[in-house]
Formats: sequence, structure tokens, C-alpha cells
Amino acid sequence: MVSFPDAVKMFFARYVDFQGRSRRSEYWWVALFNLIVIGVLVILLMALGGLNPDTGEMGPLGFVFIGIMILYGLAIVIPSIALFVRRLHDINQTGWIYLGLVIAGFIPLINFVASIAQIVIACIPGTAGPNKYGPDPKNPGAGSADIFA
Repeated sequence: MVSFPDAVKMFFARYVDFQGRSRRSEYWWVALFNLIVIGVLVILLMALGGLNPDTGEMGPLGFVFIGIMILYGLAIVIPSIALFVRRLHDINQTGWIYLGLVIAGFIPLINFVASIAQIVIACIPGTAGPNKYGPDPKNPGAGSADIFA
């Protein structure tokens, strides 16, 4: 199992790496990290008076925090896609499935099914042993699985 700090380090170190495989623990630790970062920024936005909860008006500090959240969101778009593609590779599927899920996300009612599919894909255990996308990150020395060319 990948530890929380290791998963975050790998997430940023493999920023645009669409090759290889990523374990479930890496994916979910990164999801937790991103949730914590956004949560902390929202709490700071509220606690430091950036947003008045009574009137809904945003002060200058609120715009700063919203800007930071937008910049963070933009900074993690590509590594998040790369992580999900590696997650697909871990279950011996092509990364192009992600494109299909993104396109399905723009279709009303189908977008709900696409969201559920992403969660299910992220929960499926990886292929035991090496597959066509690389060695098993859980056990690099394991025996081979079915490899389709």
C-alpha cells in the first residue's frame, strides 16, 4: 500500500506521465489530499472574512482565495487525468476510456452513470502480475497475467 505522503509525491512527480500503472491507494490518497487542500482553502475563506455568510457578499480576501482555488484546480487537471489513465492501465484497460467518460459527462442523465463508472473503475483491484501496461506496482516480481497485444 502506498502511504499518503508517497502518493502525493508520486502525483506531482509523475505530473504528465501517462505510462505505467497506479494502485488504488495512490489514487484515493491523492483524492483525499485534493479534498483536504480545497477544504482548508474554503475554511480559510470563511474564517478570515472573505465571504460574508449573511449577505453572500465576497470581500477582497475572498477573491484571493477563490483565485488560489482556481489556480490549484488548473494545476492538478493534467496530473489528475494522468493518474486516472494509469489507474485504467492497472486494470488492463486503455486510457482512451477516460475520454469516453469525459464526453459522456456532458450528456444529461448519462453524466450520472459516467460519474458512477469513474468511482467503480477507481475501486477495481489492479491486474495481478504484469499486464500490457507494465509490471504490477503492488508486487513487481509477481508472475504474469494474461497479456493481450
